[in-house]
Amino acid sequence: MTILPIITIPDPVLRKKAASVEQVDAALLRLAQDMLASMYDAPGIGLAAPQVGILRRLIVMDPARDEEPKQPLIMVNPVILERGSEMRIHDEGCLSIPDVTAEIERPALTRVSFIDMEGKPQEQTLEGIWSTLVQHEIDHLNGVLFIDYMSRLKRDMIVKKFTKQKRTEAL
Repeated sequence: MTILPIITIPDPVLRKKAASVEQVDAALLRLAQDMLASMYDAPGIGLAAPQVGILRRLIVMDPARDEEPKQPLIMVNPVILERGSEMRIHDEGCLSIPDVTAEIERPALTRVSFIDMEGKPQEQTLEGIWSTLVQHEIDHLNGVLFIDYMSRLKRDMIVKKFTKQKRTEAL
């Protein structure tokens, strides 16, 4: 497995909508495995293909902590079918926005349809951290970042900081 470089803001790829995956094949499976390896290496609990520069609707997730057994979930072309009415606040972060976290409120329950790695359609209801995680990763597929749920002032400050860092690194 290959550790893929994770792109960070202000890279414009992160703001683009990802295209549907046409077929589940060996290349897609390899990409999913590389994404999982990259996510674990970062370390993180979720990763969307656009975060590694690939505009395809593929996400990988695993909220297991340190010593807990890994429980990776790979979703191809995920679609949110239903969101619960009860809300949940979680201190979210993002591998594409390093060292930034914010309390974000999202539905505590999410029903999702997706294609699994065998090419079979699935439906799953996710709760708690899994619900937050799937919403966060699907947002990436639509060019939306968790900072978009923050006030404009906070978001602009974060983007300005990362833009300045990129300019400094380029010198």
